[in-house]
Amino acid sequence: MPSPLKSNSMQQNISDNTVNNGVIAAVRGSIVDIIFNQRVPAIHNIIYAQNRQITLEVVAQLSNQKVRTIALSATQGLARGMVAEDTGGPLKVPVGPSTLSRMFNVFGQAIDGKEFNSEIASRSIHHAPPALTNISSELQIFETGIKIVDVLCPLERGGKAGLFGGAGVGKTVLLTEMIHNMVSHQQGVSIFCGIGERCREGEELYREMKQAGVLDNMVMLFGQMNEPPGSRFRVGHAALTMAEYFRDDEKKDVLLLIDNIFRFIQAGSEVSGLMGQIPSRMGYQPTLGTELSSLEERIANTINGAITSIQAVYVPADDFTDPAAVHTFSHLSATLVLSRKRASEGFYPSVDPLQSNSKLASSSVIGERHYRVAQQVRQILAQYNELKDIIAMLGLEQLSIKDRDIVTRARRLERFFTQPFFTTEQFTGMQGKFVTLEQTLEGCERILGGEYDHYPESALYMIGQISEAINTQTDRSNEPINGAKNER
Repeated sequence: MPSPLKSNSMQQNISDNTVNNGVIAAVRGSIVDIIFNQRVPAIHNIIYAQNRQITLEVVAQLSNQKVRTIALSATQGLARGMVAEDTGGPLKVPVGPSTLSRMFNVFGQAIDGKEFNSEIASRSIHHAPPALTNISSELQIFETGIKIVDVLCPLERGGKAGLFGGAGVGKTVLLTEMIHNMVSHQQGVSIFCGIGERCREGEELYREMKQAGVLDNMVMLFGQMNEPPGSRFRVGHAALTMAEYFRDDEKKDVLLLIDNIFRFIQAGSEVSGLMGQIPSRMGYQPTLGTELSSLEERIANTINGAITSIQAVYVPADDFTDPAAVHTFSHLSATLVLSRKRASEGFYPSVDPLQSNSKLASSSVIGERHYRVAQQVRQILAQYNELKDIIAMLGLEQLSIKDRDIVTRARRLERFFTQPFFTTEQFTGMQGKFVTLEQTLEGCERILGGEYDHYPESALYMIGQISEAINTQTDRSNEPINGAKNER
């Protein structure tokens, strides 16, 4: 005779396998309340309604029979009294090599118009962060091939870097260039997660990556801005599940690009408002810190491989004290601040060298030479920044010889840090350049040493390594050499 314990577990298994249907009690936009008479679904369970056309996720248990759900798809046609079916599990997305070169939505459905085998292995989007015992403590530099990033704010392998900037300063372009360089030079896997993206941007990115020949080692997921907030709120978790497969099972390095992490916070704010939660500071959800941590803490460098994440962060009204920007800052190991002023002056990438920083920028991590060059570059650019007001009022001629040398070298450094990108070749007509850290450090040292003081500033604009300026100098030998006559 079976023991009572075994008997109870058998009854539980039988009841778990039975169909658990409920009835819709209320529909308020994307929030749907459902009553279940058999058993209450667990938090994060997926519930289907209207012949599986509408997908809902349980976010709260209101009583021993009633649950509150958030819609992951549009709720048009949903009405009280309709039957809802509990799937008994959370949302799952496909994982594995067959996802490469494809484009998906939050449900793991291919949206690139091609056939996709939906029978492949799938995993829940809700995972715990890796255990502390599995996290690697070794600090390694992630080389991007972008000069100003590698020298002044080096990225950490397995770390998180933020791209801060308002609209139109080049966040998406910088992200796509890093995808190209990761796939082309580091033989890793790139995953692009578009949260609240325009459908036009997704289509353009897909086409550009295909033309660049890097699509074969890339996966794209999109929660478009016209989709319900629940879909945008969960697409980041879906992308991380795919990234974790390549890191833990395939033991590969993964570059996870998120554009835009602010839209994730914004979607959470919409969900919170729909749930009726009391808003916190500046109208954000009271659970902002917890929700962001549940996503960010899954990005880590483990003994198997690393997920390196670069996240575009829209800064509302360019206000860096906004709670969304402040909470995101706390998770990042490097910060790239994009300057609207530099973009307007034609300095691309428009990374602000004085506001951008990295926790890795110490001599014990990046080495004595790299640290010394970075400090000298920052110092000379900061001094030039202070001298700009004097130059505007009195002119360059009123400065001392020492200050004039600072201005000359700072202006050449600014132009040397510009770089033509592979992903913008069709717009600029200039061939993209990948510059190694060693080549960039050499160029900075030669400019700081005064070797290029007599070259026209234009000779160093939009080049790769410093040796390319020699050819440019030959072609433009008739241009004025004095930096004051070359003011932009």
